[in-house]
Amino acid sequence: MDFELNESQRKLVGMVRDFCLREVKPHAQEWDREERFPREVVAHLGELGLLGMTVPEELGGSALDTVSVAAVVEEIARWDGSLALTVASHNGLGTSHLLRFGSEELRQRYIPDIAAGRKLAAWGLTEPGSGSDAAGMRSTAVRKDKGWVLNGAKMFITQGSVGDVFVVLTLTEPEKRQKGVTAFVLEKGMKGFSQRPLHGKLGMRSSDTAELVMEDVFAEDWRRIGEVGGGFVDTLKILDKGRITIGALSVGLGRGALEESVAYSKERKAFGKPIADFQALRWMMADMATELEAARLLVFRAARLADEGKPYTQEAAMAKLFASEAASRAAAHGVQIHGGYGFTKEFLVERIYRDVKLCTIGEGTSEVQRMVIARELLKA
Repeated sequence: MDFELNESQRKLVGMVRDFCLREVKPHAQEWDREERFPREVVAHLGELGLLGMTVPEELGGSALDTVSVAAVVEEIARWDGSLALTVASHNGLGTSHLLRFGSEELRQRYIPDIAAGRKLAAWGLTEPGSGSDAAGMRSTAVRKDKGWVLNGAKMFITQGSVGDVFVVLTLTEPEKRQKGVTAFVLEKGMKGFSQRPLHGKLGMRSSDTAELVMEDVFAEDWRRIGEVGGGFVDTLKILDKGRITIGALSVGLGRGALEESVAYSKERKAFGKPIADFQALRWMMADMATELEAARLLVFRAARLADEGKPYTQEAAMAKLFASEAASRAAAHGVQIHGGYGFTKEFLVERIYRDVKLCTIGEGTSEVQRMVIARELLKA
């Protein structure tokens, strides 16, 4: 299996890198400090086709393969984890759910605006009382007239307060638990639907996060996505694909920590010579580089399998698990190599150290990934 990017993919990554150096790197620290969602830069990403990467061209998208998507997310994460999370979640969650399981009417109605970045997509699964136990959700949808009445709340929703189109998971038959889950698409401004931004996060501070509240929201039946009771199975497929991009995001953050550390170690002097000359730090950077390269290969393997239409549940879980934890170790080493300066907001490694923690939690915690991997192994 060839894990090298082809020429068009390398050009794509180069374009993204140039954009990030020009539009992201100079401002990311300020966005983080102010917890400010960079709407203008996100809009530019839409113009570049990076908010519709998986969308077919006939619906206004770029129709990129999964490997290309992973490479783009990694490159953005090198410069700003929050922006990479925005791109990954917009493409891989709400958009993907609508694209893969929505009716043709829903696809035509929403996808072109989403792909162009005119509207941002969000995905509502997690609730105040259920995260890893997704089947423990309490939001409900009850049939009424020619539609459904939705009640409940969703928590920690990316793009939650800045989004325009929302895919929400509800219980239509609570007694069936995961076999009674159904998805619906809601829009900003619908009666009874409110968005409450959350502030004070440890990291990913310029990625928008919010609570969604549904109070007797009426959704016509055409807003239903997929079959009644089929939402949970669809959700697992969305999470499988999303774990690939979170793995790529992790690699990008870890790469940032490594590259910043290599550059700093050449400049910083101690005991009369650059700290890069000390074996302890050399070995630290060698471990960082080795683990991150292994993580990238795991991500690309899962992405290749997805592109070839082969099963990749286990591989995606492995990629996400290893990449997120390898990136966390790289970030910790990066702070250590920077010493006291690494503990200040003046240096990028401090932000990476905070941002990377989400990668071991979002899209399924590390513990959930181990459960998935073990489950797949025991099927044999």
